[in-house]
Amino acid sequence: MPRRRLNENPEVEFEVDDIFPNDESPKPEPVVKPRYDTKIKERPLDERPRERMLNVGPQALNASELLAILMRTGSSERSVLSLADHLVHTFKGLRGVASASIEELCSVKGIGEVKAIEIMAAVEMGRRISVLSQEDRPAVRSPQDVANLLMSEMRDLKKEHLKSVLLDVKNRVQKIVTVSIGTLDSSLVHPREVFKDAILASAASIIIAHNHPSGDPTPSKEDIAVTLRLHEVGTVMGIELLDHVIIGDNRWVSLKERKVF
Repeated sequence: MPRRRLNENPEVEFEVDDIFPNDESPKPEPVVKPRYDTKIKERPLDERPRERMLNVGPQALNASELLAILMRTGSSERSVLSLADHLVHTFKGLRGVASASIEELCSVKGIGEVKAIEIMAAVEMGRRISVLSQEDRPAVRSPQDVANLLMSEMRDLKKEHLKSVLLDVKNRVQKIVTVSIGTLDSSLVHPREVFKDAILASAASIIIAHNHPSGDPTPSKEDIAVTLRLHEVGTVMGIELLDHVIIGDNRWVSLKERKVF
């Protein structure tokens, strides 16, 4: 079969095969479509925001995870967690998200009016709680007051939860935080974690409380050991531990009343 010429001029002679071996012209690079994170259910259980909140509590979640729970669904291009993370990055943190208007939130691809309204409503609720007047904050004057605050929430918990009630100089509640979840053990409950929020809130004193899932609030040796250790640390730090209240099934025990410390 005669070889094809690109030019009939005998003085300029070259073959197609000299330019494109095997007579194959260059093919365009294949278009690779971007892959998007679309399925939150494909993540391991311990990486899904809702499951993490159930297992470790809301305090352990970062800003993106909390936003993801609020928004519930993602977009066609991003999972809800990826979209929440993109939102936090776009507004340079949770404070920026909280300060954004509905129009600014909607300018982010994947955030529609409904999601923007839900975020704004959550932010407004947080603001109203944070500016509660001093009169709205209950005062704690006895272990019974602590039990009244926490009994309904803690009596039916299936795991032990250690909470810290932060008080001001007039023993009014500033904040109640969950310090740990799991068996109370002096080797696991570090004073740093117990007093961290108290320091940030400039609390004058604290009361700790934890539940016994068995319903029996009788203190164990570990309960007493944890109490003595935290009382000692609080004395050194100048943030007094006023009491340790153990919550059972509609019953409670005050370690202060039992003169443990």
